[in-house]
Amino acid sequence: MKVKQTPIAAAVTLTLLSAAFAAQAQDNGSEKKQELDQVVVTGIRASLESAATIKRNASAVVDAISAEDVGKLPDSDVGQSLGRVPGVSVGREFGQGATVSIRGSDPQMTYTTLNGQTVASTGWYDQKDVDRSFNYSLLPSELIGGLEVYKSQQADLTEGGIGGTVIVKTRKPLDMAANSGFVSIKYGTGTISDNNKDISGLYSFKNEAKTFGALIAAAHLDGTYIRRGVEADNRWSSDVEPTAFVQDRKRDAVNVTLQAKPTQNMELGLNVLHLKLAANNSNSSDYIFQGPNCDKVNADVVSDFNPTGMCVHSTTTAANPLPTQFFQVWARQAQMTSDSATFDGHFRNDSAKFDVVAGTTKAKGGTSLTANFQTITGDAGLTIPAWQGTIDATGHQIQINPTSNQSFTVANLPSQMSPQTWATSQGPNKDRENYAQFDATFDLDWGAITSFKTGVRAADHTFEKRAFRPVWASTITPTDTSKLFDGTVGVASWTIPRPNIDAMMAATNKNITGWIEDRSGYAELNEKNKAVYGMFDFEAKNMRGNFGLRYISTDAKSTGYAFDGTPLATGDYSGNTGFSSTKLSVQKGSYNDVLPSLNVAFDLRKDLVLRFAASQAITRPNFANMLGLQVSGYNDDRVGNETWTIGNVALKPMKSSQADLSLEYYYGRGNVISATYFNKDVQNFITANVVANQKVGLVDPKSQLDNWTVQSYVNAGGGRLQGLELQANNAFDNGFGISANYTFTDGTAPAGSFLDNLGIFSQSSKHNVNLVGYYENQTYSARLAYNWRSKYMIRENAYWYGNRMHDSYGTLDASFGWNIMKNLSLSFEINNITKQDDIQYGAAAANDTAIKDPLRAGYPAWSFKGERTYMLGLTAKF
Repeated sequence: MKVKQTPIAAAVTLTLLSAAFAAQAQDNGSEKKQELDQVVVTGIRASLESAATIKRNASAVVDAISAEDVGKLPDSDVGQSLGRVPGVSVGREFGQGATVSIRGSDPQMTYTTLNGQTVASTGWYDQKDVDRSFNYSLLPSELIGGLEVYKSQQADLTEGGIGGTVIVKTRKPLDMAANSGFVSIKYGTGTISDNNKDISGLYSFKNEAKTFGALIAAAHLDGTYIRRGVEADNRWSSDVEPTAFVQDRKRDAVNVTLQAKPTQNMELGLNVLHLKLAANNSNSSDYIFQGPNCDKVNADVVSDFNPTGMCVHSTTTAANPLPTQFFQVWARQAQMTSDSATFDGHFRNDSAKFDVVAGTTKAKGGTSLTANFQTITGDAGLTIPAWQGTIDATGHQIQINPTSNQSFTVANLPSQMSPQTWATSQGPNKDRENYAQFDATFDLDWGAITSFKTGVRAADHTFEKRAFRPVWASTITPTDTSKLFDGTVGVASWTIPRPNIDAMMAATNKNITGWIEDRSGYAELNEKNKAVYGMFDFEAKNMRGNFGLRYISTDAKSTGYAFDGTPLATGDYSGNTGFSSTKLSVQKGSYNDVLPSLNVAFDLRKDLVLRFAASQAITRPNFANMLGLQVSGYNDDRVGNETWTIGNVALKPMKSSQADLSLEYYYGRGNVISATYFNKDVQNFITANVVANQKVGLVDPKSQLDNWTVQSYVNAGGGRLQGLELQANNAFDNGFGISANYTFTDGTAPAGSFLDNLGIFSQSSKHNVNLVGYYENQTYSARLAYNWRSKYMIRENAYWYGNRMHDSYGTLDASFGWNIMKNLSLSFEINNITKQDDIQYGAAAANDTAIKDPLRAGYPAWSFKGERTYMLGLTAKF
């Protein structure tokens, strides 16, 4: 009988095989000791050894990623590298690892730091909720020396991560050889995207006395990402949209580090980091309105938009064409930056150590201009081919099968087009934190107590969200359509005109005479966070660890424009936003708490560690939940989506009581087998109360009704995350090695916390698998890596995207290296070899009217075609 092995079974099998290999290696250890001592440890194996050493020596539950050489993490981006860590899953947005979820928790529950301090971050996309998670697409791997993932808490870690804390570490010049560094160039392409180029370099200097060092690292990426897929709305006559997203990416990063050691007992440092991602983009959709020719409906999903049910299959022939053709392009001018500057000082005497850190981090992002161009049946000159074929939405992925050529070019569009006045806007965001921290560690000789560490941290954090609407010229001047498009781009199985983003921005700007603030889109949140802690380290025979308390205090203030219902002033352009008041409203909230922590490691044998951790942790509410009154859907092109959102600055943070128990077996050089049980009980979830058909005192010009969906936020309910992590790393004598891990997570959250009424954590996969096999010697290296995660829930902006399930997703990646000579190496990487598609579908109940129609009853809302990418690189070290 042939047995088909699932990814989960494969993970468990490989982990058990690793254990068997480990036992065999241990049994033969004495016979081969002489031979093992002669093994030359190079790149991949050196990285795994370093990570195992960090894990073994830590008091807390920690996993690490170490660059095996200067300028080289195991993967092409930081997010992808983090996805190899046991218990960590990565959310891929627009082809990049952008968000990190630890042990099934929401990405906002992951607290990311740069050398232990906050990194400011905003998104570049104006249609996404703002949260506290760091956007890893900003961070090139070449600038990073390593990463540590703390899965348990300890008192000296800055609070904020119920899921865990990621510490991104940069390099220090006094730790490196003088006048050392690298230069690397990479060239990549994909089966869908255009080519991209990446150049990076690092130089490190220190004087002969080793009292001063300087390091500079920089990276530049230039390329175009293209995503092809099918999106569904179903609110316009059962529409589905073959769509192409095109993004021109330019990423720049610079890191400068100065380090001085004027005396043996004193060290001073300054780290400056600049990150910038220019992300201009377009989203082009060829709408198919299949309603008139629908021959099969899901009658369980009925709404005002689909009174007879949602179409799941249609057939269109030349004799029975669809009556309407519609082509639309959203174009956005967008970027995000993050700048951090941190000073640190350290002083040590015979019995104590003192550390001071002070710095600032700030970020800007959002969309500096959103524009829209569209054409529909009835416009002069529109000759888009009439749709013929079948559309099948009965599975998790919409199947679109044309029976005629659906391709068209700019020649099939009207000769001139104008920007849509209703759709144009600006949506900039800002994020900033100033922080200072002082720590003191005192050596003690109190039996098992070896030291006492205490410290205080203060941070002033401000997030600002704004929106602007244009003042249009009295007469809108159209632009020749031939100037708005350049070439073609694929959607589904045909091609459409490819937008020229710069030309669309210029065509929009020439019709705008000024900008006025959309007062419904303004909000500012200020938090003053303080913390003080005390932590004891202890060590006795075969036992070590720490215990302590961290006291935290937060004063929050939310500022926004109030709506008072007074008549609009004549000529007041802000009438476009529905806000008549020019008065700012300030709301305040505060909270404090004490967070205990305990970490204990028992050395049962020289090679066997039993570890236990217990602690409490918090994650502060998302910015979007705390901001003032926000209005969306006012006077836009659709009746029925008017939403009145009331933020709550008095929300308390979510709080987790958590425990870990692990057994870790270390053998050989960097080899480890471990099993960890974890449990997190999370309270104070943020629940959205949603009430439809409410009067708020504002009449929408489009509907001529005062009829709103009002949502507000409160703390309510608790949830639980528990699971098991299995890990096995084994390097053989012949250059081969394996690394495998499997994580099972069982997560339950209060259903009332989410519009979809599903009691599962956002972005929580029940199963997460990593399988890596590698070979290396002094000249060649090769690595084959497979990552798979089971289905998970995505929750975003309720109207534009909504809540949807992401199907299970697995990628197979390969990398090859050739050390041409001592200081020159060639690399070749292939990602997503199997071209795994990105499939997302509705998960809410069929009768849940708070959720958009295509996000209910398993309807295949979105799917994007999988892309295989290639990267060739050349690195010179010195």
